[in-house]
Amino acid sequence: QMWEEAIALGKELAEQYENEMFDYEQLSELLRKQAQFYENIVKVIRPKPDYFAVGYYGQGFPTFIRNKVFIYRGKEYERREDFEARLLTQFPNAEKMKTTSPPGDDIKTSSGQYIQCFTVKPKLDLPSKFHRPVSEQIVSFYRVNEVQRFEYSRPVRKGEKNPDNEFANMWIERTIYVTAYKLPGILRWFEVKSVFMVEISPLENAIETMQLTNDKINNMVQQHLSDPNLPINPLSMLLNGIVDPAVMGGFANYEKAFFTEKYMHEHPEDHDKIEKLKDLIAWQIPFLAEGIRIHGEKVTEALRPFHERMEACFRQLKDKVEKQYGVRAILPALEERRGSRPRSMVRSFTMPSASRPLSVASVSSLSSDSTPSRPGSDGFVLEPLLPKKMHSRSQDKLDKDDLDKDKKEKKKEKRNSKHQEIFDKEFKSTDISLQQAEAVILSETISPLRPQRPKSQVLSAMSSERRFSASPVPPGSQLSPPPVTPRTKLAFSIQPNLELNGMSSSDIPDVPPPLPLKGSTADYGNLLESQDLLSPTTSPPAHQR
Repeated sequence: QMWEEAIALGKELAEQYENEMFDYEQLSELLRKQAQFYENIVKVIRPKPDYFAVGYYGQGFPTFIRNKVFIYRGKEYERREDFEARLLTQFPNAEKMKTTSPPGDDIKTSSGQYIQCFTVKPKLDLPSKFHRPVSEQIVSFYRVNEVQRFEYSRPVRKGEKNPDNEFANMWIERTIYVTAYKLPGILRWFEVKSVFMVEISPLENAIETMQLTNDKINNMVQQHLSDPNLPINPLSMLLNGIVDPAVMGGFANYEKAFFTEKYMHEHPEDHDKIEKLKDLIAWQIPFLAEGIRIHGEKVTEALRPFHERMEACFRQLKDKVEKQYGVRAILPALEERRGSRPRSMVRSFTMPSASRPLSVASVSSLSSDSTPSRPGSDGFVLEPLLPKKMHSRSQDKLDKDDLDKDKKEKKKEKRNSKHQEIFDKEFKSTDISLQQAEAVILSETISPLRPQRPKSQVLSAMSSERRFSASPVPPGSQLSPPPVTPRTKLAFSIQPNLELNGMSSSDIPDVPPPLPLKGSTADYGNLLESQDLLSPTTSPPAHQR
């Protein structure tokens, strides 16, 4: 179940499959396994083994373990008594020591065999990649794996014994053991290479205890939020042991021992530590409130009286703590999720192309203020991108631009309709024949808002108009002008005095200009009455806006 190690090895194999062997089938299978490993890390609860310090003292042991201390990794759910029994079967003549203090020279130099065994606590050493708070389910692996430092704490009393409050003079003698290699490794036990001892004052011990208690409550709350099917009994015992003063006394013992004028006068250097302890006490209230809320949702009817009593005790505790140490509040889950927004989602909207503006949602999500910048936007709905050249204007400016645009469109339609009326009037009243004094030339003015027409279509349109105005007409046939279909966004105008290719209308000879190159097998010398043959054989494709 060491899936973290399997993922690290899988990444090495993936590099080989992808860039060296080009075996994509093996790569896909490996990536599927890695995905399953990541899911197991988050969802599967793994047992935490215990670690034991074992000392072999006396000349009766072999030289490689004589008078040395080793750290052993126990099996899953293995208690210290079972581990000692398994250890003593290897050395049936050895004697088990009753104390945990280091032995004297008389035992080390004796000819017998003495074994000292006690439980040690691994010290968490997170990898450097975890530079921000992460889920407890991810961190829990490193609490008992890849550890090299272990500690054993032993209480020591100094000064006069206080029967009313034992916390006032309880010092902690903490021994730190550092192994040769990290556990677990190729072996389940390694030799201790260095040992040193530190002393923890009663106030520092109280701060450490409160910190551990708050972390324990928070971790259990997070577990129940992620998995609603967890049993409620461990949560009930934890909350009741803290809330009900009849069980463990709560932090009232710390108040009696350290929050007095006498202690402040005797230890003025501990002022900052006392303030830190008060802050931890105040922070315990929101953690307890969340735990009791979850407990109330999952409690059965049989335990309802127990829950109601716990709620009553918590209300009294909350009023007292908030009155003396202030109010603390945990950020809502919504704010936490918004703060930890997936980087891929942010990247897709904060790194657009040069011509693409930022969306409103991405700009507001990157701001330091957690409140949404637009009404009705909670930071999750990705709004569509605004059009170009408009994303930096205010709403008033946008409305003004829309009005201007509508005015321009109306003027353009009015101008086009006027030109169309002039064209219809003049074209219908003019009889097209060879005796016409002036040639009528239709010029097209393309609006810049539509793409340029293909050259082939322009040539075909001009050739059709010239054939109507300059081609000979067979006798006895009356040629009527073709129906004119108005085109959108095309402006037509009659210009009798237009200069064409540097020549005025008076300089144009009566001989018609040469016809353009043939686009089909039709004979240009004969005009057919079929309207279908007046246009090119293959009509140009329709333009798409």
